Amino acid sequence: MGRRPPGLALLGKAALTLGLVLLYYCFSIGITFYNKWLMKSFHFPLFMTLLHLLVIFLLSALTRALMHCCTKRSRVVLTWADYLRRVAPTALSTALDIGLSNWSFLYITVSLYTMTKSSAILFILLFSLIFKLEELRMALVLVVLLIAGGLFMFTYESTQFNMEGFALVLGASFLGGIRWTLTQMLMQKAELGLQNPIDTMFHLQPLMFLGLFPLFAVFEGLPLSTSEKLFRFHEAGLLLSVVGKLSLGGFLAFGLGFSEFLLVSRTSSLTLSIAGIFKEVCTLLLATHLLGDHLNLLNWVGFAVCLSGISLHVTLKAFSSKGEKESKLHKGTSSSPDLELLLRRSEAEEEEEEVVTELQH
Repeated sequence: MGRRPPGLALLGKAALTLGLVLLYYCFSIGITFYNKWLMKSFHFPLFMTLLHLLVIFLLSALTRALMHCCTKRSRVVLTWADYLRRVAPTALSTALDIGLSNWSFLYITVSLYTMTKSSAILFILLFSLIFKLEELRMALVLVVLLIAGGLFMFTYESTQFNMEGFALVLGASFLGGIRWTLTQMLMQKAELGLQNPIDTMFHLQPLMFLGLFPLFAVFEGLPLSTSEKLFRFHEAGLLLSVVGKLSLGGFLAFGLGFSEFLLVSRTSSLTLSIAGIFKEVCTLLLATHLLGDHLNLLNWVGFAVCLSGISLHVTLKAFSSKGEKESKLHKGTSSSPDLELLLRRSEAEEEEEEVVTELQH
C-alpha cells in the first residue's frame, strides 16, 4: 500500500485539528453557558460543583479501568504520603477555583465572568515568578500591563457590573494562579507518574471534594436541606430532573478536560493556546447575542487590549519553547514535555500518544 500524497495528508491533519478544536469549543463554551443557565433555577453552586467532582471521579476511574483492560498495564496509584503532601495543595486550590467560579454565576454575566477569568494569567505569572518557573522580563511586564489595563477598561462604567460576583471570580482567578503553578510542578515530577491527565483527575477529585465540602456545609448545607429542589422534594420526577441536569454538567466538565488533552496530544500546546484566545471571543459574542449581555465601546476596547496581552504571552511562550527544543537538539538530548501554564494540561509525551491511540482503537 503506497504512501498518501503530501497534500492529502496535510488536508487530513487540518481536518483532524479543526475537529478537535470544535470538540474543545463545544465542551468549554457549553459548560460555561450551561452552568449560567442552571444557576438561574438552582441556586446552590457549591453543591453542583461537588456533584461534578463525583461524576468526574467516576468517569476517570472508568477510563482508567478501560485503559488497563486494553493495554494490560497497571495505572499509577500514589502512596498516601505522596498523595497528601504533593497532591493536596493542588486539589484544594483547584476545588476553590472551580467552586468560586461557579458561585459567581449567581451574580455576574457570562461576559464579565469570561473577561475576569482571563486575568488568571496575571496570577499565574506572579506565582511562576515566586516559584522561579519564569524569569522576570520586560515582555512579561508588558503582558501584565496589557491584561490589567484591559480588565480595568472592561469593568469601568459597566452597566451590568456586580461587585460581589466580581470579587468571587477575581478570587477564583487568584486561586487559579496558584492552581496551575502547582499543577505544573505536580505533572512535571516524573517520579509521580501523573503526566496523563486522566490519572491526574482521578487522584485530584477525592481531595477536591473534601476540600470544598466544608465551604458547602457552611453556606449551602442548611438552605439545601430545607429546599424543595432536592431533599424536600414532592415529586420524584422533579428530583430526577434536577439530579440529571447537575450530572450533565459533570459530563461536560470531564469532556472539557479530556478534549483539552486530545487537542494537545494530537496537535500541540500552541494550538490549544490559540484556540483558547478565539474561544474567549466566541464566548463574548454568544453572550451578547444569546443572553443579552450589554457591552459598550470601552468594554470592547478593554477586551481587545486584554486579548492582545494574552496573545503576546502565547507568542513569547511559543518562541521560548522553540528555542529550548533547538538548544536541546543541538546538545543531542531529548526534549521533555513543556507544560504550558495557561493551557491547563501538559504537553503529551510519546507515552500519552500511545494511550490516546489505544483509546481510539
